[in-house]
Amino acid sequence: MHRVNAPDRLSTLRLPAIAEVGDAARGAQLQRLLDGKTKPQGSLGRIEQLALQLGLVLDTDAPVLQAPQLVVCAADHGLAQQGVSAYPPEVTWQMVENFLAGGAAVSVLARQHGIALTVVDCGVDHDFLAATAGQARPGLQVRKTSRGTADAARGPAMRLAQCEAAIVQGMELVRALPGNVVLLGEMGIANSSAAALLTARLTGADIADCTGAGTGVAGEALAHKLRVLQAVCVRHADAQTPLQALAAFGGLEIATLVGMVLQAARERRVVLVDGFITTAAVLVAQALAPAVRGYCVFSHVSGERGHGVALAHLRARPLLDLGLRLGEGSGAALAWPLLQSASLLLREMASFEGAGVSDGGQGR
Repeated sequence: MHRVNAPDRLSTLRLPAIAEVGDAARGAQLQRLLDGKTKPQGSLGRIEQLALQLGLVLDTDAPVLQAPQLVVCAADHGLAQQGVSAYPPEVTWQMVENFLAGGAAVSVLARQHGIALTVVDCGVDHDFLAATAGQARPGLQVRKTSRGTADAARGPAMRLAQCEAAIVQGMELVRALPGNVVLLGEMGIANSSAAALLTARLTGADIADCTGAGTGVAGEALAHKLRVLQAVCVRHADAQTPLQALAAFGGLEIATLVGMVLQAARERRVVLVDGFITTAAVLVAQALAPAVRGYCVFSHVSGERGHGVALAHLRARPLLDLGLRLGEGSGAALAWPLLQSASLLLREMASFEGAGVSDGGQGR
């Protein structure tokens, strides 16, 4: 374990030690294995690169993806009071209920692919256990440290201690999950604004290049959103380190996702990243522990403007480009079958030698 380096001098967060995904020798061994399969070299394109990454993350030439876990982290944002979203804040808790009822897009996709779905209340302004007299509800974990963040337009969204507690709870969530693949999802009205602010601060990009439609704002509403975010950037100009920026801009669900990424990498799990908001969490995690990048598979590039900025900074090549901007983990669920195919091809596809097929001189 090691402590966060200065200038986060007030931080008490202890980060897990994270190893690089694999050395050059291991990568070369896996590449030879892929090149020896019964196909022209490189003919499976990006799927071969994905298979190589899965082999490196799981440290095996016969990867088996076990018990995939899709976790949707939900929280409210005080910044929603500034009118940066097309939807009111209560949609956060209403969508959580929709997830639990099985009616949301990610619920349908998780069901289709047999992926376990867990919704985590990281800070929603709603009592989900009121109707059950405090009793647990299937598929829901309540890890609420507060009922949302403060308004970042008026002050820090979170105290540093609150931010770090959310990161720690993300680590704890992963430690309790089975399997070796974690799919990241989120829900929170105004969280595209928090993601835009984090992306701008951590990549050095202009906030205008990171601000998009979110829930569907356009025209003057989009111009208003940008003005609000520009003012927030100025207010928190001194929040320059990853933890300072996360505390200043929010939110509780993003901080929880940061902890999940860190712990999943620590345990050598595959991290399947969804869209803009979950990628913003990876930006923070990677800034804290650079080795996490190798464990992350980026499912898609979203229609949200800032997502391309974040992906470019991370030097990430997403698997899909479908114009998605829903969030929830929907893009991760859609990309999941590609991971299954890549792992099966590496594990089960015959070699030229094993199948008695001439390699056409590829091996020379």
